[in-house]
Order: sequence, then structure tokens, then C-alpha cells
Amino acid sequence: MNKTFFANGADARYILAMTSPAPITTPDAVAGNWVARAPVFAQPYLRLMRADRPVGTWLLLIPCFWGLALAAASGYASLDLLWYAALMSIGAYVMRGAGCAYNDIVDRDFDAQVERTALRPIPAGQISVKQAWGFLVFLSFIGFAVLLQFNRFAIYLGLGSLALVAAYPFMKRITWWPQAWLGLTFNWGALVGYAAAAGKLDPQAFAIYAAGIFWTLFYDTIYAHQDTEDDALIGVKSTALRLGEKTLPALGLFFAMTITLFALAGALLHAHVIYYIALLPAAAHFVWQLKHLDIHNSAACLALFKSNRNAGLLLLLSPLCELALRSI
Repeated sequence: MNKTFFANGADARYILAMTSPAPITTPDAVAGNWVARAPVFAQPYLRLMRADRPVGTWLLLIPCFWGLALAAASGYASLDLLWYAALMSIGAYVMRGAGCAYNDIVDRDFDAQVERTALRPIPAGQISVKQAWGFLVFLSFIGFAVLLQFNRFAIYLGLGSLALVAAYPFMKRITWWPQAWLGLTFNWGALVGYAAAAGKLDPQAFAIYAAGIFWTLFYDTIYAHQDTEDDALIGVKSTALRLGEKTLPALGLFFAMTITLFALAGALLHAHVIYYIALLPAAAHFVWQLKHLDIHNSAACLALFKSNRNAGLLLLLSPLCELALRSI
């Protein structure tokens, strides 16, 4: 695909009208995903909420599970934990969708100039900005209904994330570290998950939240390397552009801090040695990613980024092992 075609949204819409009568898919969508089989009228909305790219939902949901599991291991286990996990799964799905819709509304002019994003529903002309706002409100109401099922402290804490969400799309305009802000935003669920089970926040909850921030710096820097050429041309900032050829050692630091802060959460919890041993598979996964990293290969960067669903689930092993040991 020639990048010169995407100088603005009108160019993208022209190409779609002239050459794409079939359902449109974005380059990083999962091949053969269910969105392509959904009713035609629904497909642009499903793509707006990234239903064809589920890894983002996992990356938002997994910290919620960390918080729940850590709270349970801290002595706040109850029969409601599975119910909370189900609610958070629904909440993560719809609120990730709402966040993507908001991001696309704010970034629609930038998206039209980047090859990977030019075919998203708003710059491609499939959905108007007004329709996108309406869909965002609809998803937000569902997310709010889910949040109301938790205790009051968790509800207020969840609402506190809205300021982070609202500011995120603008960070790439003002700082080289928008991935750090994404980390603050995407891992808020670790705090909400802990608060939902415990009704309060303990030091270990903040440690695991901080671990999530470094984890996000790790995976989203890899993701951002897909767009460095376009981002540089249009003036968008990212850690990928800031770090450049120094990305590999920086990623090593980010993953080391992730593991260290998870270990700190265990220390604050007075965890069994098994908790720390259970961190080894996640550490090995991070090392594997670094060994296969090629910042000049967009396909490789996307594949490694997606593999962080597995990295996040491996990190979940530690609090789950601790919970299992304390339940015996």
C-alpha cells in the first residue's frame, strides 16, 4: 500500500469508494476474525471498538485479574471473586471499546495520515464523528452499569480513571512518553480489582499497579515501532521515536522493573517462595521477546506486542499460586 495515498481522510475515502466494495479490514486485525462475518451495518462500529483486535481487551483486563488475585491472596478472598472477574471482563471489553472510539475521534486527522490507521472507520468515512460519540456514550453506560456492581470505594476509584482516559490521546502531542500515560490508564484496573475485593488499597496493590505501568512501557514501545516513519512525518511523539536504536536496553529495564515490582508486591504480602519462583516463566517470556525483537520489522513488532497477553497471564501465576498456598 502506497503511503502517499493517505495524505488526508478524503484520499482514504476515495480509495475505499473506488477499490474496496468488500468489507474493510485494518492491517493489524486478526485474520478471519468474527467481525467480518457480522452484519454489514455493525462492522464499522465493531471495528471502531477494536472487536477485530482483542489483544487490547486482554491488556486492559489482565491487570484487573492481578488486583483481584492479589487481594484474595492478601486475605480478602470471598465467593464474589468469580463474579467480580466476570463483571470486569465485560467492563474491560466495553470500556476498551469506548476508549478506542474516543481516541479515534480525537486522532481522526492523524489517523488519516498513517498507513496502518487510515482505514479505521472515522478517517475512512464509514462512521461520522457524531455517530462515534453516540456509540461511545452507549458503551460508557454499559461500563458504568458494571462499575455500580462493586463497593462504593471501588466505584469512586473506577470513576477516577476517566481523567486519565480523557487526557491520553493528547499525550502524544506534548511528550515523548505517551506510553507512560497509557500505563497509568491501562493498569488502573489493578487498583480497581484490588479495591473491589478488599474495599481499600494496601501497599501491594500500588506495587502491582506500578509493575503494570512498566509492562505497558515495554509492550507499547514495541507496538509504537510500527509507526515511527509516519509519526515522525506528522509530528506525533512516542517512546519508539525517543529511544530509537536504544530501544532494546530500555525494554530490558522496563521488563526488569515489572518483575521487580511484582516481587515487591510479594514481599509486602510476605509471600511464600513459590510466589517468586512463579515469576520465572514471565521473566523468560520477556527475555524471549527481546531476543526476537527487530524494531525495523513492523510485522515482528506486532507479533511480539500481541504475545504480551501471554506475558500478562504468566505474571498472574504468582498471586494465584500464593492464593492457592494460603487456601490449603
